Amino acid sequence: MNPHQTPPTSLAALIAGLWRNRDLIRQMTWRDVLGRYRGSLLGLAWSFFNPVLMLIVYTFVFSGIFKARWGGAEDAGSHAQFALILFVGLIVNALFAEILNRAPGLILSNVNYVKKVVFPLEILPVVAAAAAIFHALISVGVLLLALLLVAGSIPWTAVFVPIVFAPLLILALGGAWFLASLGVFVRDVGQTIGIVTSIMMFLAPVFYPITAIPEAYRAWLFLNPMTFVIEQARDALIWGRSPDWIGLLAYAAGATLIAWVGFYWFQRTRKGFADVL
Repeated sequence: MNPHQTPPTSLAALIAGLWRNRDLIRQMTWRDVLGRYRGSLLGLAWSFFNPVLMLIVYTFVFSGIFKARWGGAEDAGSHAQFALILFVGLIVNALFAEILNRAPGLILSNVNYVKKVVFPLEILPVVAAAAAIFHALISVGVLLLALLLVAGSIPWTAVFVPIVFAPLLILALGGAWFLASLGVFVRDVGQTIGIVTSIMMFLAPVFYPITAIPEAYRAWLFLNPMTFVIEQARDALIWGRSPDWIGLLAYAAGATLIAWVGFYWFQRTRKGFADVL
């Protein structure tokens, strides 16, 4: 690789690069996942217990203490039903927030890779996203098991969950490329993005149904990229309804554009990483 050559920025180059480095992405993802629990007694088992504990705590606080109920639910008084509906939103939020929160520090924490001309720096956000996907899959597995125990069956529409999550993942990757680059030049980004993702969590229907928002303001919630995905994920996992295919297609098109813009920014600014670091 010629260090003076401008890195490719096209969408085709992005796809080709990810395919070419697929083995490296897989190895680094697995190392990232294992490294998170290195030294702990339970090890990788924490990836299962974390979502279970999170589900129990949120359910106790919102349905046990605040006596919250999910308007429109068939079994609105059931704590178990509330927990399952709530958990879907938490899974979507955790996936999106983990990718964006880690992004500003990806280059800063891998300075040695910046010095290696042949290392594909653009895969670092992909590795972070893949690790987030691993934990999201564990959480979805916990949710499906809970559905089986509570409802006695799993809706067949659950097979659409990967399709529902895919556009959000693509969009988050675009944000991760942009933030990973920006975080090198503006160190405050790492502190700010955590606040932003927390605000976004409360401005999405994670803890409340979207019908609880006055209709005049409801459309504003869909400016939050998590809102549409949370609603579609609940349709597929809880209510047994097929996704809004036209909406998903439009979302995927917009997410692909944002991903390409983020990748373009990353590739155009990566030459300055070594100078700043």
